[in-house]
Amino acid sequence: MLDKSPVLPPWLGLDPLLKSWLLEDIGRGDRTTSALKGPEMMVARGEWVAKAPGTIAGLPVAERVFQLLDRDVRFEAMVAEGDRCSPGEAIACLSGGLEALLMGERVALNLVMRLSGIATLTRQYVEQIADLPAMLVDTRKTTPGLRVLEKYAAAVGGARNHRMGLDDAVMIKDNHIVAAGSITEAIARIRAQIPFPLTIEVETENLEQVEEAKHSSADIIMLDNMPLDRMSQAVQLIRQRDDRIKIEASGNVTLETVRAVAETGVDYISTSAPITRSSWLDLSMRLSREGLSGDEVRPDTQCTRRAPYATREALEL
Repeated sequence: MLDKSPVLPPWLGLDPLLKSWLLEDIGRGDRTTSALKGPEMMVARGEWVAKAPGTIAGLPVAERVFQLLDRDVRFEAMVAEGDRCSPGEAIACLSGGLEALLMGERVALNLVMRLSGIATLTRQYVEQIADLPAMLVDTRKTTPGLRVLEKYAAAVGGARNHRMGLDDAVMIKDNHIVAAGSITEAIARIRAQIPFPLTIEVETENLEQVEEAKHSSADIIMLDNMPLDRMSQAVQLIRQRDDRIKIEASGNVTLETVRAVAETGVDYISTSAPITRSSWLDLSMRLSREGLSGDEVRPDTQCTRRAPYATREALEL
């Protein structure tokens, strides 16, 4: 497990998203489970099992999904966020109302499979440069609605989060330079208006733009899609000017090239690949017949008495 502990946003912000995703899946109700259950099938116990190797991320989110349906569902993580799992390994145990477990299963599993896939690929990138000072950072190329969770998963995998949104920092890209007329003019106009704590990053594509950005006192200079030899030259130019200026490399970074990029001496390597190119980590939930009779599950199954599951009305925003 990684030493640092990425922090999820508060539930105040996540709950509306989770509720909307539950409503999307539940619709007018779980017809299968509602028709199947009876007095003898009130509570259940199950395990989440990994079907492929990977890095786990998102279990606290899964727990919250079930709790929104039934506050008494017990979800016990068997591994920590950022831990590796092996095929066949149990990663969580859960128990509670049968309807809540089955209604929340798909949404909870989908989220953890997606986030674990991101964490798994991120970890592979991070391990390629683990002995070098460069840090891997993510980008804003995320799935609409899932940004906070996808960036959380990248952090679980060992990356640092780049800006969460347009309000986090100033990044002057090629189209901004065209609009302003030059890097110098863009920085001057923007610095005169932004709050003091915000940093200004400039995207550069050639050595001439690098020179202009450093003389205009950019806080961070991004080297975008530069060949490795030119990137090394750019790093030397910037370091000669001011070793406090941070340098970021970006553009078509792959597992095969990330180490060579780090060896040029940049401070950060930004890539969307761990989020945009990752595959879901295959997980499944296996219910046990143990506990499918009576109102309580035996104490040795570590489950609790069920409470009424949430209705569609209770989930309305």
